Amino acid sequence: MATQPTQGFLARVSGKTKQLFGLAVSAGAADAGKLVATDSTGKLDMSLMPVGIGANTIIAPASEAIGAGKFVNFYSNAGAMNVRLADNSNGRPADGYLKDAVANAAAATVYPLDTTNTALTGLTPGARYWLGTAGGVISAALDSTDTANVGKLCQELGVAKSATELVTDDLGYITL
Repeated sequence: MATQPTQGFLARVSGKTKQLFGLAVSAGAADAGKLVATDSTGKLDMSLMPVGIGANTIIAPASEAIGAGKFVNFYSNAGAMNVRLADNSNGRPADGYLKDAVANAAAATVYPLDTTNTALTGLTPGARYWLGTAGGVISAALDSTDTANVGKLCQELGVAKSATELVTDDLGYITL
């Protein structure tokens, strides 16, 4: 449950002055007509937004534990879509990434490419990055003339905005 906002307002309720606070999280129709307040991050909680407005994400079960910031691959697991770590060494292209870590078999919130992954570390602003192994990134494209790279995926992921932010692109990949 969200904490109560720090700012309130005075209103007349049943003939008496009462201090009221904006709603930081909605319980649905029971909260119709109430004033809203931002949460501790200064943003509106998604429960206050209308249907169709919100983060562009896909929720899918994780078939392994996946860390925050890792790039993931969608795949069919016994006919159901699941996510696993993307990996340039075993034919698993990146379809999106996670901002929060998730345990094996838990619901993963996957952010699509063409958005900004803000859960990384150690990036060089302005540098380009490619898919590495185990959902990670590397700072150079795989060399297509190196026979050790035969069968691996070369997928450019985007450019670093800061040490922790990668502005991703959905550029596709090639199999070397």
